[in-house]
Parts: sequence; structure tokens; C-alpha cells
Amino acid sequence: MIQILWGFLFSFLAGCVFAPVIITLVKKLKAKQTILHYVEAHKQKQGTPTLGGLIFLLSTTVAFFVFSNGQAQIAIVALAVFLCYGLLGFLDDFIKVKTHKNLGLRAYQKIIGQVGIAVLIAWFVYENQYMGGSMFLPWGFTMVDIGWVIIPFVIFTFLAMTNSANLTDGLDGLAGGVSFVSLIGFTVIILLTKDFLLTMGYGIEYSQEMENLALLGACAGGGVLAFLCFNAYPAKIFMGDTGSLALGGLICALAVFCGQTLFLILICIMFVVSAISVCLQVGYYKLTKKRIFLMAPLHHHFEQKGVNETKIVAIYIIITIIASVIAVLLCLI
Repeated sequence: MIQILWGFLFSFLAGCVFAPVIITLVKKLKAKQTILHYVEAHKQKQGTPTLGGLIFLLSTTVAFFVFSNGQAQIAIVALAVFLCYGLLGFLDDFIKVKTHKNLGLRAYQKIIGQVGIAVLIAWFVYENQYMGGSMFLPWGFTMVDIGWVIIPFVIFTFLAMTNSANLTDGLDGLAGGVSFVSLIGFTVIILLTKDFLLTMGYGIEYSQEMENLALLGACAGGGVLAFLCFNAYPAKIFMGDTGSLALGGLICALAVFCGQTLFLILICIMFVVSAISVCLQVGYYKLTKKRIFLMAPLHHHFEQKGVNETKIVAIYIIITIIASVIAVLLCLI
């Protein structure tokens, strides 16, 4: 537990050191965010540096390797997931910066990348001795085995989570704040899951795997908290797809690798709400040529209704905190 706290603090401090350097470098490279023309309230944000996801990608990676020890295969794969989705997002951001348009990778290109990573993860889960087709129901520690169905289930989950996190990245501190709480929530749940399965006969190697996975979650939390110091309103830097895809991938990996995948629906409820609001808006418009919301995702609808940006962010974070506490309590039933 002390190791996990040290990892969190080290990553936070490293992120605070990396952030000014990255902001300066990004400004020199003229890697600035191009704001969509139809988001009127965000016109003043035009030209804000992007690629801020590099802050927590770097700090998390450094902190993890400094403090991890023992068996860490699962955590290293989760870190690889984090970096791979971050790389995919970086390519998207790079194209946007290069063309000075808010259009990066084509939709099919991004989906191909996301699916490719997800397929490899799903196969790893199915073949892993500690995971296989097993997962927990979202209360107590009731385990079910869904066999090979875990493969398409994991692929769908990663696609849903990474895109949901990406859609939530629309206000200063929003995706970062929700992700920070989610990371801490899953870090706690990983530790509770580890303790339960140790009583069920899992050995010391499994304990080390889960401790390192929890360490990774804590390191990412520290890095994201450092990023938020520079991303809170008014943002000095945006995370870009580099950050949002990476965070969606990592949070999903933490949940899947500890067998608590179904808790994603609860802990990441605001990511889910963002995705559902977009699906409803698009589907309803195609059927009726009318809109349900003034703008989707939902946080932009609230903006259009005149709700202050910082208030929306605060509400999203508070709801995520409540959902995370409920999830932890459900584990203890």
C-alpha cells in the first residue's frame, strides 16, 4: 500500500515537472487546438496548446517502472495498452495540428486502430491463467465464466470506453477530472479484488500482479492530477486524443484485468452518458430531422442552456465520486 501511495505522489510531482516543459515545447512546435466552428462558447480557446496527454503518459510510465516490483506481466500489458491508445490518439492530434483543422484520422482509420489493439487485449485476457473467461458480477464477489464470449465482450468494451472517454473531452478539466476519480476508484477495487481472491487460494504471484496493476492505476491518477493543475479552467493545455484515448484504454484495462469489467458502467457513468447522448442525438435526427439536445454530447447541451462550464465539470466529477463510492460498497456486500 505504501508503494502505491509513493507511486501516486511521484507521478504527480513528475507530471508537475513535465507539464511546463511539454507546454513550452508544444507552443514552439505550434501544436495548437483548432476549435470546431459550431462550438461558439469555445472561440476564445482557439490556439490553446494540445497534446497534453503526454504529461500523464510520461509521468505514469516513469513512476510505474520506478516503484513496480515482483510479478508484473498484467500491469505491463495494461501500460502497453495505455501507450498504444495514446499513440493512436497522438497520430490523430498530429494530423489535426499539421492541417490546422479539427479533423484528424478518418473514422474508419481510428476504428481499425482501436479494434486492432482491442483484439490483442481480448486474446491476452482469454489465454491468461488468472483471467480466461471469468469475470465478476457487480456486487459482492460473485464470479461467472462466460468462456470464449469474453473475447467479443472485451473488444466491444474497449471500443465503447475509448470512444466514450474521447467524447467526454470537451470542457476544461472534464475528461481529466472524471478519469482521475475513475482511476482511483478502480485502484481501490483492484486491491479489494486481490484480497478476496487471495482467500480463495490464489498465490503470491497473483497478489504481486494485482498490486502492480493497482500501482499503475495510482500512478496514472497522480499523473492526471498533475495534468489537471494545468488543464483546469482556463486551460493552459488540452489533453487531445493523445490523452482521452489513452485514459479510456487504461481505465478499461484496469477493470477488465481485475475481472470487474461491469463496474465500468457505474464508475464511468459520465462517459457512458456522453456516448448515449450522442447515439440518441444522431439516431433521432436521422429518423425525424429533429434534435433531442441543443448539442451533443450532453455537456455541450448544458452549455447551450447557459450552465457555467466549471459548474458542469464539478457536477460530472461529483457524480463520478458518488458512483465510485457505491461501486466500492457493492464490492464489500
